[in-house]
Amino acid sequence: MVQIIQAQNITLAELKQKFALHKSKDELFFTEWQTDLPNISELEQQFLDRVKKNYLNLVEKSSPLEDAVKLVVLSPLLDLAGFYESPFYIATEEPIEISETIFTDDEETGEEITEMIKGKIDVLVLQQQLWLLVIEAKRANFSLAKAIPQALTYMLANPHPNYPLYSLVINGEDFQFIKLIQSDKPCYALSDRFTLYRRENELYQILKILKKIGKILT
Repeated sequence: MVQIIQAQNITLAELKQKFALHKSKDELFFTEWQTDLPNISELEQQFLDRVKKNYLNLVEKSSPLEDAVKLVVLSPLLDLAGFYESPFYIATEEPIEISETIFTDDEETGEEITEMIKGKIDVLVLQQQLWLLVIEAKRANFSLAKAIPQALTYMLANPHPNYPLYSLVINGEDFQFIKLIQSDKPCYALSDRFTLYRRENELYQILKILKKIGKILT
């Protein structure tokens, strides 16, 4: 018997139970978002200032939907980070599925139940068929706390488990990076959360992190 669970309905508790996923307590596990970040140019800063202004102007009129978040905020970031250029390429709405076989306690049937988790990735950045970055883009009023389990679900389906995988979850105004390593037991860590509602433009830091991640496997 196959039971299908939609990725957007998965919780961290379920991922911990089904896939032995755990959060790293090692401060050195995810330093990529903090150390040896590249510089960005004054022109890039000016462009990011305009991106921030455009988004905040949009929010004043309505709560942006996912497509608006991708268009106004995400697409410029990916462009500046170089993810539209070789050797990277972008896949959108990429379907994924992972499964876990659960043995029932039913002595009469002894039936095995396979739980299949299905979903679609908003944006997938690949480099030579290797998943480099999974991006979950949600509408402005969507909590990142809900997007993180969904992003981790997609990351667990990565066909190259021997490599570290990174994810960026955004809702237009808030941003957070995730790192996952799957060795024996899948382990993840989170960056600090960035927001467009601070006085300084935190898109600068987000772009630096994206560029750093892009250099890791090139």
